[in-house]
Amino acid sequence: MLKDLFIASAALLTVSGSGIQRPDPLIVSYSEEITAADLNKHLTVLASDGYEGRETGKEGQKKAAAYISSEFRKAGIPPLFNLSYYQQFSLVVQYPNKVSINSGGTELQNMKDFYFFPGMNEEKIEAKEVLFLGYGIADERYDDYKGKEASNKVVMVLDGEPIDNEGFSLVTGNKELSEWGGYWRKKPEFADSRNVKALLIVVNDVEKNVKENSHFIEGQHMRLAGGKEKQHNRPVFYVSRAFAEGLLKKGGAKSIAQAEQDIRKKKKPVSALFKAAISINIVEHSEEASSENVLGYIEGSDLKEQVIIVSAHYDHLGKKGDVVFNGADDDGSGTVALIEMAKAFAKAKAEGKGPRRSILFLAVAGEEKGLLGSRYYTQNPVFALANTVADLNIDMIGRVDEKHTGKGEYIYVIGADRHSTELHAINEAANKTYTKMELDYTYNDPNDKNRYFYRSDHYNFAKNNIPVIFYFNGTHPDYHKETDEISKIDFSLMEKRTRLVFCTAWELANRTERIKLDVKQ
Repeated sequence: MLKDLFIASAALLTVSGSGIQRPDPLIVSYSEEITAADLNKHLTVLASDGYEGRETGKEGQKKAAAYISSEFRKAGIPPLFNLSYYQQFSLVVQYPNKVSINSGGTELQNMKDFYFFPGMNEEKIEAKEVLFLGYGIADERYDDYKGKEASNKVVMVLDGEPIDNEGFSLVTGNKELSEWGGYWRKKPEFADSRNVKALLIVVNDVEKNVKENSHFIEGQHMRLAGGKEKQHNRPVFYVSRAFAEGLLKKGGAKSIAQAEQDIRKKKKPVSALFKAAISINIVEHSEEASSENVLGYIEGSDLKEQVIIVSAHYDHLGKKGDVVFNGADDDGSGTVALIEMAKAFAKAKAEGKGPRRSILFLAVAGEEKGLLGSRYYTQNPVFALANTVADLNIDMIGRVDEKHTGKGEYIYVIGADRHSTELHAINEAANKTYTKMELDYTYNDPNDKNRYFYRSDHYNFAKNNIPVIFYFNGTHPDYHKETDEISKIDFSLMEKRTRLVFCTAWELANRTERIKLDVKQ
């Protein structure tokens, strides 16, 4: 009888060119368990100063894990692991390195002549020459690396990307910047692939950059313990123009300004290998710590071996002195959405209307440290990845970005069509029938310079060929700042966004056929 009920229910959710035929009263009823008031109640707790910014491995993150698990328990969701909801994992915490850089007998001053981010391994580097490679870009239209051997060399590049005298990017061919100029990891990642010894990135204003990024510069770097990921982090230093000019002058090379002018005029790369003695000493200080993912598992009925994952990261940036980064939107909003959906599905099951497939509500830590919690889960899955149907990931759904201010209800949808056209269609149909928001696919563009598809926890599932959707409201002026507070959350809109994820999860869990992988990677 129960199986027949869900087959009938799924029939109402048949996806066609016109979307879902009509709302299913059962789905409407349980989606209405998710309310703005309850979302507000949970977020008032998790985004309070008492949770100290929920930094991975710290006391505030542990308190948040306890709160989430207590809400799962209240909802009647049993623990998975010997009376615990936790999937624990070990970390190596690297504190800011001690670094000295000496050139020609002159000792550079950290935070004045250069700065860096934590996470480099202990290392001594001695070089007698430096390879200047323009902007450090390797692209089809513009390639600084072409014909150059950068392996095992100290390489110096300019920040940003080359613009000609008409204001056109030499990389894109138009006035839009490329990923090379918009995504800060791009140049270090490529330099790493070329096995450079160290990368020096010339920036215009060291002091300004240090001020804007102080929380990250002075924070800790984390990695999973156990050797399942790459341990070497290529040294990257952001250096002042004054230092770079001095280095070039000593080596008899062109000045920075002249190199920039030549690139603009000739619309071609400029490079130089010049003599310059440089010594870099990196001292590492690290220790071990632990963290935990929080798992709420609702077992399905006749298709219980197949699992739908709904994920959100509950960690944030922690504190800087007495200033707490509460992360109400990032990602307190996704965390409380996950809690409310878990409660709604748990109620449905308790009332004999539980899902056919199992659902795992996965609250992960370590996202802000490099997607660590989700990486650990996919490396150590509780349920076989082959049986994981999809991951619906929620990261920032409580705010409105500048593009959509005053323009109605919306949500960015990223990744839905990367592996399964059915997943994309199901989400579209759920929205058309139940929530009627604008689904904005701007950031789903494979050429999106922001690279959001790679920047939240769904990516670790996508890498394993699992269909994903990333639900996102876009960034705002309070992103990664201490001003990301609960007073700025739009709970009514957040309620609707959460209900969209719920309705999509319901369809995935109850349809007869598992969604197909039908997009070639």
